[in-house]
Formats: sequence, C-alpha cells, structure tokens
Amino acid sequence: MAVLLREAIGGSLRRARTARRRTLRDVSQRARVSLGYLSEVERGRKEPSSELLAAICEALDISLPDLIAAAAEDMAAALRPQMVVPIGQRHADLRIAGLADPLTSPQPASALAPSAPVARVSAAA
Repeated sequence: MAVLLREAIGGSLRRARTARRRTLRDVSQRARVSLGYLSEVERGRKEPSSELLAAICEALDISLPDLIAAAAEDMAAALRPQMVVPIGQRHADLRIAGLADPLTSPQPASALAPSAPVARVSAAA
C-alpha cells in the first residue's frame, strides 16, 4: 500500500521530535504553530505548507532537505516487497533458498575471520 506524502512527512517529523526529546508544546511554540495543528501534521492528517515545514524544521534544528529525504525513504520502504516468514522457518533454510538478505543475515564464522594473519601478543604477567 502506498504511503501518502503527508503521512511520510508527519512520521519523519515525529521521529525527529522524539529523538530530540522535544514535546509537541515546545516545538509548536518555537515554530509558531498551534499544538493541535502540529499534532495533526505528525499524524499525517494535515498537509503543511512549505513555509510551515521550514518553521517546524528550524524549531527541530533539522534541514528541510533532510526531512524530505527521510520521508522519501519511508515512502520507498513502504513500496518494497515484504517477506513473510512462517513461524518456525529456519533462517538457514531461507539463505539456502536465496531469500535471505545478505546484508542483514547472520554470516558464518568464516566470513567474520580476518583475511590477513593476526599477530598474537601474550600478556606479560
């Protein structure tokens, strides 16, 4: 299901605000927007103007391009196919079938071994 731009922007704003441990009240005062309207924006119910987004970003000390990039990533992630793994399915079975993501899958111990010899230093007692 596609994510609307206002929903992605709202989610990105909320994550930015909570990551900075800021309250809706604080951000709304600094951005000079009503608390209720800011809440509606964060929930994806209202689509703010570019001027309002700029004021909210300034209040959160983030750049507008960074906010837009985060929202774009959220929208792209929502469009990616999701893999549903049955309960009890082993990760190794998925890897053998070529369904596991190589970037997030656990690697065998040999893959973690250094490619060059490692000098061993004994601790003097």
